[in-house]
Parts: sequence; structure tokens; C-alpha cells
Amino acid sequence: MGGLFGVLYFSQETDCVNDLFYGTDYHSHLGTRRGGMAVKNSGGFQRFIKDITNSQFRSKFEKDLSKLHGNKGIGVISDYDDQPLIINSSLGVFAITTVGKINNIDELANEALTNGTHFSEMHGGEINPTEMVATLISKGNSFEEGIQKVQDMIDGSCTLLILTTKGIYAARDKLGRTPLIIGKKSDSLAVTMETCAFPNLGYEIERYLGPGEVIFLGENGLESKIPAQEKMQICSFLWVYYGYPASSYEEINVEAVRYKCGSYLAKNDNVKIDQSTETISITRILFHFPFL
Repeated sequence: MGGLFGVLYFSQETDCVNDLFYGTDYHSHLGTRRGGMAVKNSGGFQRFIKDITNSQFRSKFEKDLSKLHGNKGIGVISDYDDQPLIINSSLGVFAITTVGKINNIDELANEALTNGTHFSEMHGGEINPTEMVATLISKGNSFEEGIQKVQDMIDGSCTLLILTTKGIYAARDKLGRTPLIIGKKSDSLAVTMETCAFPNLGYEIERYLGPGEVIFLGENGLESKIPAQEKMQICSFLWVYYGYPASSYEEINVEAVRYKCGSYLAKNDNVKIDQSTETISITRILFHFPFL
């Protein structure tokens, strides 16, 4: 699955690394292979990617936090590929993270290779999907045009964050399969897939992005770049399996949905509790563990 988090402080002098580190860590349950963070500061872009297959994201990055600094950054927990990637393109230098599934990646890659494009990020002999997305974006005359090109050309879904010298682009996939939520506090903005990342960092939910919507987080606040589309096909497994219990998607809490599912399943339970032998019925099991 994978998870994304981004943060921007309005002041160039305020460091975002603490929020970025913990905000990204709140997505650890969504991926098992790679974790990464990238920040932008006066010296350029900084990035760290770690293998989190056999250890937690937090333990891998704690020693590197003192090396990162900047007022804006993006982070990712990835179930597969190395990211964030830092790309030098006709649009300028940018860092990018993605979550999604590109079913026609071989077709897109063959077309790009035929036109003279090369790919440097390989994993297990396969092209890194995030680099494929970055390649398509770089063919646009603007980031907005490039993101629209991605959504039009891929078969599947792609939710992404792009860190530029001026701010962060946040784009939800065209059918809203995976969520993106904007948080706000007095001196900064953040974007997350899991709303449980916000409370302990002092953010309040500002808005939920719609399917296909693209916004820009910059010094002037939120700017709408591409409006939301009408058709929504969000992944229901976010409530049933993937999502963290304290999170909400489309303003619907995960834990509440799981308890509700358990209560409906229990309506079909005719097994009675034998108090004398302390037999536990299916109803009681579902009540305490609604995610089963």
C-alpha cells in the first residue's frame, strides 16, 4: 500500500524535520520495505532512504535527523520501491513520492525508451514506478500539466507529493482510491494519508482532497490547481484492513466502521453464552475484535 506525508512551514527559518519524521512514521503500518524523507533548504535538496524490512522506520532514521534541515519536506513509507527520488528536469529540480499501482508500466516504459528516455532507478530488474511517474511529469510544460498527463496515461492509480523549491504539490489519484488530507496550524500546512498523524503534531484537519484533485502548498497557503472530479472509488479496505483505527477517511472514522461491521455480523449470531462454563460467543469476539 504505502503512505505519504508532507509539511511546509511558512517561515524559511523554521525547521520542519520533527513534523516530517513523526508524520511519516505514523504511516509505518502501510509499508514494509522502504522509508524515505526529502527536504528542501537553502543548500538544495537533502534525502535519506532506508531499508525498513527488518527494523522500524523510527529506529532507522533517528541518527540522521540532525543532518536534515529545511522548512519543507516530504516523506514516504513504501511497500516496494526506493523513494523519494530527486529529479533534475526541464521543470527544475524536484523530489517526488508516490503511492499507487501502475498496471501498464511496461507499456509506458517501452514507449519512453523508444523515444530516447533512460531509467536509472531499478529494483529487482524492474523500473521504479516513481521514476516512471517523474518521467511523465517532466514531459509537461508545468507541474500541473505533468500531473494531469500521469493521471490520463496510467492504468491504475497514483497519489503523489512533489517537493519543489517553492512548495509542495499534492495530487490524489483520479478515482480517489487512496486519500489525501490537508492539516493546518498557525505557522504551517501538512498533507497526509492518515489523519492520526495530525493531533500529536498540533494540526487540525483543514480539508479532504477529492478524487483527481491537485493543490499546491506554498508561502501563500493553499492554492487549487486542478479541481476534484465527481467519480469516487476509494479503497474500502482502508476502513476494513489497511487503515489505522484512529484515522478517518472522507470524514468517516476507521474504528467506528469496524465496530459497525462487527455489530452487523453479530446480528446473524444465534450462539448463546454459557456463563457456567465461561464459553465466549462469536458475538463477544466480534465486539472486541471488529476487524476480524
